[in-house]
Amino acid sequence: MNARWIWMLVACPLLVPLAGCERKEGADGAAKAASAGPPPMEVERVAAVRKVIALRREVPGRLQAIRSAEIRARVEGVVERRLFAEGSEVEAGAPLYRLDGRQLEARVKVAQANLERAVAERDLASKTLGRYKHLVERDTVSRREYDQADAQHRKSSADILAAEAELTRSRLDLEFANITAPIAGRVGRTLVTEGALVGQKEATHLTTVEQLDPIWVNFTEPGPEIFRMRRAIRAGEAKSVDEVEVRLLLEDDQEYPLPGKLRFTDMAVDPQTGAVALRAEFPNPERVLLPGQFARVRLAMATREGVVIPQKAVQYSAQGQVVMMVDEANKVVPRPIKTGGFSGSEWIVTEGLGEGEKVIIEGLQKLRPGTVVVPKDAKDAG
Repeated sequence: MNARWIWMLVACPLLVPLAGCERKEGADGAAKAASAGPPPMEVERVAAVRKVIALRREVPGRLQAIRSAEIRARVEGVVERRLFAEGSEVEAGAPLYRLDGRQLEARVKVAQANLERAVAERDLASKTLGRYKHLVERDTVSRREYDQADAQHRKSSADILAAEAELTRSRLDLEFANITAPIAGRVGRTLVTEGALVGQKEATHLTTVEQLDPIWVNFTEPGPEIFRMRRAIRAGEAKSVDEVEVRLLLEDDQEYPLPGKLRFTDMAVDPQTGAVALRAEFPNPERVLLPGQFARVRLAMATREGVVIPQKAVQYSAQGQVVMMVDEANKVVPRPIKTGGFSGSEWIVTEGLGEGEKVIIEGLQKLRPGTVVVPKDAKDAG
């Protein structure tokens, strides 16, 4: 055996313990790193604030034109011309349709002739009655003849009244041949065309004019909610606002920029739904709001002093609403609370949380009770 192999036999027993030591030190380091874990997570907190808040409600509603007039044919005739553009704005009294009025003009002339005939007969009866009055005093004519002359005079006077009424009606019919807008607003699509016979046995619907500025939104409020608010006002827990603030959220979740005013509150509760009907009025200069459109109504009917926190700080559990807080050991702890509705983007806290106590608002999805965190006030978050 040469010297090289002798050296290797001597060195190998020494190398094996060294390799074992290196593996042991590496395993210990990995275990320490695993036991250390990731650094604590930073969370943002805000303090509960006490302030005067508006008691707001959000309910569904439907828009309605403040005035809507169905344009109908009031006389029989053939449509000669349509005088408006569909979807355009028209003023009150603006011409919309013209009917063929030649037959109506003829009726006016007949009524005028009947009136003149009645006037002539009345004049003759008046002269006859005057002559008979003197003759009956002299016993030249009988009392019966005088009474007949008097009756004929009164009948001819009544015939004049009837003829005048017929002439007035004929002139109105001729006037109705020119169909105009009774209100100012936006005119809809036409339901008839030139040449159509309208007004035969019924008032044919021709088109509709709707006033869109301002516009109404009709909605309902649960009766118990209104009564609860009124009790709070009477008890001094809330204060009534002079003008109820009303806001509108459109179907795309965008808030309509112009505020509305509450115009109507029903004096009775619907026995079928248990709700009270309300109506608000909104300015609509750009005609953005259209009749029949659905929207959500936000209204504040009273104010009160209370503690509020952001809506995103509140979570839901099997026990109800909770907020996450940080204790003295920087561990996350849940706190049950009770709320009493919204005020804008904030919850109104009625129980479980006091003014100045801080709740977590960011990173809530990753937190569990007992998790160690690094709290940071939201106002200081960069």
